[in-house]
Amino acid sequence: MHINKGYDLTYCTNIHAGESWEAVRQNLLEYFPPLKAKLSPEQPMGIGLRLSNQASVELMEGDHLATFHSWLEANGLYVCIINGFPYGGFHRQVVKDDVHQPDWTTRERVEYTKRLAHILATLLPKGMDGGISTAPLSYKPWYGGNREKVKLAFRTATIHLSEVVEELINLKIRTGKLIHIDIEPEPDGLLENTPEVIDYFQHWLLPTGRRFLSDRLGIELIEADEAIKNHVQLCYDVCHFALAYEAPQMVLDRLQEEGIKVGRIQISAALKAMLPEAPASRQAIAQELSVFSESTYLHQVTEKDASGQLTHYPDLPQALEQLSNPGKKEWRTHFHVPVFLKEYGLLESTQDDIVAILKIARQHHLTSHLEVETYTWEVLPADLKLDLSASIERELKWVMEQMR
Repeated sequence: MHINKGYDLTYCTNIHAGESWEAVRQNLLEYFPPLKAKLSPEQPMGIGLRLSNQASVELMEGDHLATFHSWLEANGLYVCIINGFPYGGFHRQVVKDDVHQPDWTTRERVEYTKRLAHILATLLPKGMDGGISTAPLSYKPWYGGNREKVKLAFRTATIHLSEVVEELINLKIRTGKLIHIDIEPEPDGLLENTPEVIDYFQHWLLPTGRRFLSDRLGIELIEADEAIKNHVQLCYDVCHFALAYEAPQMVLDRLQEEGIKVGRIQISAALKAMLPEAPASRQAIAQELSVFSESTYLHQVTEKDASGQLTHYPDLPQALEQLSNPGKKEWRTHFHVPVFLKEYGLLESTQDDIVAILKIARQHHLTSHLEVETYTWEVLPADLKLDLSASIERELKWVMEQMR
């Protein structure tokens, strides 16, 4: 839905289980018309659409896409952003690092993303830009620190991403619609923080991409650079940057210096724990954190010590084994918790980072798209599980209030 400062606010439908197009369609039928009636009765409301590879293939079959487009228009709904990060199953199964499979070194990721782009080109309203969020190229631990394997992954992923940019350029020529790929830095991703994103643009994407596009399209190198920066942007997931202990203003300033655009802001909060010295107090915190240690998703932990040094743990169970060690001051855990809650017993959230970036957003236009993303509803501890529809409504209302 359209809110002040030219922002479009929605939530990501990856909160709903369902990998087939029929399952996605049923979720949209159930949740969006009632939410629109409550939150945006007089104006159209956007959908942050998550499509698995399976759903994207099925949506392109027969007249499904045309029928869906007609349903959207009849109900005052539209799609301008798609979540294209999780390719396969995302609920009610072990996901963990498989969320990165297939990564950007594979043809499967290329074809999936191109398909999403064609779907979005059909659904995207005229006059709006559209974004497809995607994986941070690959997953670091798969490479075991082997520099040559990492370089090969960067090289292959960049060629594949450049191929998708070529497709997006041609789509814009044919349809007049600007669609961008929004790379989403994530803990333990090949890209997980601002310096790594900037380094990737400087040393891989722009040098390789400009030559690729110049050769394929016969355009000048400067024109190719501009096309890359228009069609490859950043998905600023607030939870993920909080895990890197990167302040929103610093991130935005660095990106602006490099001319890297923000394609969307994903409004999300991580768990935070301030670690006291007393062993008994730490044990109490460990007990509360252990409730969030579940088997579906990775819940990486970033630890800060008294000197400001950061230590990374690949998942919450490994971190909990180290909690008794002295010198640790703060933990931030990759668990998307409801954005409207700041405290969880002895635990907190990184809600302050959301408040900070939305304050900046009120003062400066950062992007067109704000998307609440709390996909962990099904695995939240029972005492945090409100009715799903009520939770979504409350999150969106909280963001709307912040933006006022």
